[in-house]
Amino acid sequence: MHLLENKVVLLTGGSEGIGYECAKAYGRAGAKMSIISNNEESLQRAGMLLSNPDILFILADVSNASEVENVVIETIKKFGKIDVIHNNAGISHPSKTLDETTEEEWEQLFDINVKGVYYTTKFGIKELIKSKGTILNTGSLVGEIGQPIHAAYTATKGAVNALTKSMALDYAPFGIRVNAVAPAGVWTPMLKTWSEQQPDAVSIEKYLNEIHALGYCPEGDVIADACLFLISDMARFITGCILPVSGGAELGYRKTIQPGNVISY
Repeated sequence: MHLLENKVVLLTGGSEGIGYECAKAYGRAGAKMSIISNNEESLQRAGMLLSNPDILFILADVSNASEVENVVIETIKKFGKIDVIHNNAGISHPSKTLDETTEEEWEQLFDINVKGVYYTTKFGIKELIKSKGTILNTGSLVGEIGQPIHAAYTATKGAVNALTKSMALDYAPFGIRVNAVAPAGVWTPMLKTWSEQQPDAVSIEKYLNEIHALGYCPEGDVIADACLFLISDMARFITGCILPVSGGAELGYRKTIQPGNVISY
């Protein structure tokens, strides 16, 4: 089904992980896209794998105001409009307690994970008002329930979840829907890097499978399917929703874990 036929999606962090899976799903659904990444190598790789004249690949840093403004300008120049902004770009490092987190690490996390949402909205909202479009933020379950040894990251995701609800209220009068998807564990390059930083890295895969009630840690395609639903007209009466795509991890059906293991969503 071409759920996104004639739709233009601006997707940040779309060259790897969940974002790349979303790019594939959106393309299959008929969308035209601007895919944004600050990693030139992954952007080039995605360009080869997703070779399509209806996809614009842009190297940009979502924490840089002028670069995000240029992304919006280039998208309009290429496609004439924007129907969807999917704020997916984000980082998760470092895996530390709050007191161990440096000021530089704190600022980098908030600049990318939260300020990026601010900039895409600031520069893109006029286009979404014209199209009565939608905003999707990639949040996280840890923004709701917390996470050991990951304080600054969970703070950014809590901010994204709260922003989603406030933005939904602010932009509803313009017919704009704003939602967030909240994954638990998902096998992405970011999660693999996080896993290597844990006290008991050897048993992390088993642990990540067992924290999900459904019994396994998924790949990014399961998140992409939920994202496709939320930005499509099938979700036309849903706004302000933080949708868990978590295999039931938040329900508490976690197996006993050994000291030293920590939870990761």
